[in-house]
Amino acid sequence: MKFVLTLTFFLCTLAAGAQQKSKRPEFMLVIHGGAGTILKKNMTPEAEQAYQEGLRAALQAGYAVLSRGGSALDAVEATVRVLEDNPLFNAGKGAVFTNEGRNELDAAIMDGQTLKAGSVASVTTVRNPISAARAVMDKSEHVMMIGKGAEQFAQQQGLAIVDPAYFYTEARWNGLQQAKALDSASAVRDTTRATPKQEAFLRQPGNRDHKYGTVGAVALDKAGNLAAATSTGGMTNKKFGRVGDAPIIGAGTYASNATCAISCTGWGEYFIRLSVAKSVSDLMEYKGWSVGKAAAELIMKKVPALGGDGGLIALDKNGNFSMVFNTEGMYRGYITPDGKMTVKIYKE
Repeated sequence: MKFVLTLTFFLCTLAAGAQQKSKRPEFMLVIHGGAGTILKKNMTPEAEQAYQEGLRAALQAGYAVLSRGGSALDAVEATVRVLEDNPLFNAGKGAVFTNEGRNELDAAIMDGQTLKAGSVASVTTVRNPISAARAVMDKSEHVMMIGKGAEQFAQQQGLAIVDPAYFYTEARWNGLQQAKALDSASAVRDTTRATPKQEAFLRQPGNRDHKYGTVGAVALDKAGNLAAATSTGGMTNKKFGRVGDAPIIGAGTYASNATCAISCTGWGEYFIRLSVAKSVSDLMEYKGWSVGKAAAELIMKKVPALGGDGGLIALDKNGNFSMVFNTEGMYRGYITPDGKMTVKIYKE
């Protein structure tokens, strides 16, 4: 009899532990600051610390919203605004330059509860494009606005409008010059006249990091609602008004309370062709996959199979999350309800 009671107590304890472990957290916030060839050997201790501090500041901004009972939408907007204002990241103040020497910014936000979404593309004067995307969602009947029209709308909504010179950073300008040099060397190579020095430059794996970068956040609030936000300066040296996946709902940004919230970073053309963000959600909804399995299917299999690379962050309705990437690194982090913060940069 004593043995039966002891066994029963043990089994009940195990069940209680399992239930507690799978219990949805009160809230959760996950962020990224772009994926690429990010190697520790190429990073100074000072630069590494600066990136870590930038990620922590963004997490703190979103945590402040969620901890007081604010919405996931408000949290991801606040989080991304901090990243947009940090010149280390390719969004807002740190945006890369186009071939014409301009900064053209894209952003998107989505509400998992209502499936409402808003985005802007190719804006050049809006200080915080993510807030412009939020205004499109909340203050208009549209989902996406571009260029001058989006800027006019943002100004009418009282958002901060700046001179395009505000977005200039020396590091991004130098990145444009390097990308143009790469284009020039490529043209030379294509005519079979490349010098050994030019060929060596072409073979540097880090060159592709002049091409793209993105920031994003996904959140789960106390009410159980999900939201996602993404912002980017796009690809260095981009031409002809190119727009990537970040502002395209279902490609680089998506959120649904039924499944998860997703923000992507990487080579946008491939993420658009695969509708990466929505595909992660679909695998969860229609196949019953976990958020980790669904995210890995797209990032570790589908995207590289086409020749693309990058990563994403995804957070499901139960607080489970994935920070998956197929590059050498991805600036990323998360914060839990108890305020414990984790930030990472390199592949583990």
